[in-house]
Amino acid sequence: NPNGKYTIGIAHTRWATHGEPNHTNAHPHLSIDGSIAVVHNGIIENYKTLKNSLQEQGYEFSSNTDSEVIPQLIHLFYKTTNDFELAVQKTLSKLEGAYAFLAIHKDHEKLIGVKQGSPLCFGISDNEYIFGSDESPFIDKTRRVIYLDDKDMLIVDKSGYRIKNFEGLNIQKEISEVPYNIEAIGKGGYEHFMAKEIHEQPETVANAFSSRINHIDSLTIDNFPNLPHNINRIIILACGTSGYAALIGRYIIEKNTGIPVNAEYASEFRYMKPALFRNDVVIAISQSGQTADTKEALKLAIDSGCYCAGIVNVVGSEIARLAGKGLYLHAGPEIGVASTKAFTSQVIALNLLNLLLSSNSAYRSRVIEEMKSLPDKLEQTIERTEPVIEEIAQECRNHSNFLYMGRGINYPVALEGALKLKEISYIHAEGYSAGEMKHGPIALIEESMPSLFILNGNGVGYSKTLSNLEEVKARKGRVIALTDNGKNLKHILTDKDYIIPTVETIEELSPVINVVPLQLLAYHIAKERGCEIDKPRNLAKSVTVE
Repeated sequence: NPNGKYTIGIAHTRWATHGEPNHTNAHPHLSIDGSIAVVHNGIIENYKTLKNSLQEQGYEFSSNTDSEVIPQLIHLFYKTTNDFELAVQKTLSKLEGAYAFLAIHKDHEKLIGVKQGSPLCFGISDNEYIFGSDESPFIDKTRRVIYLDDKDMLIVDKSGYRIKNFEGLNIQKEISEVPYNIEAIGKGGYEHFMAKEIHEQPETVANAFSSRINHIDSLTIDNFPNLPHNINRIIILACGTSGYAALIGRYIIEKNTGIPVNAEYASEFRYMKPALFRNDVVIAISQSGQTADTKEALKLAIDSGCYCAGIVNVVGSEIARLAGKGLYLHAGPEIGVASTKAFTSQVIALNLLNLLLSSNSAYRSRVIEEMKSLPDKLEQTIERTEPVIEEIAQECRNHSNFLYMGRGINYPVALEGALKLKEISYIHAEGYSAGEMKHGPIALIEESMPSLFILNGNGVGYSKTLSNLEEVKARKGRVIALTDNGKNLKHILTDKDYIIPTVETIEELSPVINVVPLQLLAYHIAKERGCEIDKPRNLAKSVTVE
């Protein structure tokens, strides 16, 4: 304040990795004499070895976490140096793993933040400094932020802040301006962030493409400079919901360009010793841009000399900075833990990449023209489907199991729909390829388990999926049909079944239309069950640990 007085504090919302969530394991953790406090995100891989060594030297531990070794180590080195910064620096040489932590000492009016592997950023306002894993905790305070890199140590005291590397050398960092405002992180009159974010999708989908196509329907993407002309294959790396967007991208790009495409779970890819080549194109997808496994898998591709790019939502995030090129989604902050609007924007981004790689100008024009109509079609879809979805939610809220089935490009949509229901309503749901129904899932069919089918158009995929639906009805199963062509269903379905009517679009963009009713279904079932929709149990918005 104007009198030169200030306060320092550290706090942490913990996502448990070592030790169950309880008061004993909660942060901050203290040194043996209580003089040093630490909050920590990440995993200290060698904590057992460090803990054993410290215990042999007389240190006692009160928790079951890996985090507690950090303040104890700092205390050990402080005893010999009487220098808080140097003690932290010496501690860093002993830690193995991916971590970020904040440390304070009762006798030193300073706060030290450290980043190695886990994300950490630093907000700067007129009268306060704030640390966070990303900028969302302090966006209502300031839009000025420094994104720390690995092996950065930031020290805050009454004179301001300074940054060192782990060797103790001073370094400079650029201050970035976060492109969000306080209105963007409010609920906007909705009961939950998830509801707001579902209803924002007509706008966010438009944001994903509008600045990248011009008035003569040609592509204006300059985010993939020097893209190889002789691409060997494309590898799309992602986790969770982004992984299902990757599967859609594989279907679209491989079908329309003939380029081989692999969609890989980053958590598996990074450990499989993949064969990578310089003319491979590797795309990392992450809403937060901080997903630990995706980031590490991307590093592997970069080290192998591949052409690498990112598709992320958060500007300036680690994956965006690592890749150095790619597409920002421009979806605005996504606060609800269960991703919604980021997914549809990711599908748009992959469609844009497909168009960039396509040599067929007529095809490009057709897709772009249909893309322009998507915002209106999404508005129609929400308006048309939400009333029947609310009715389904009331009827099906107490079911214990759901089966979601799609074919072709909508198989990943079935996977995503099932994931959404699991995430926020805690109902067990499985997504399957409709063609695989006979290979196991059909054994589960009964009246108490709804089967949701995604049926689009009137081609072979539609007729084959319709046959699968009829097989369920023949076994007295209950059906929910998500379709833009319901005229063939009326003679098959009964009054116990439901049709969710969607809006017709081209195959490449159908996942954008079809996933929105599935998001709404998960939302309304969870609401009927009284679940904590925006913060479901055991889940974190940004998965920054492995």
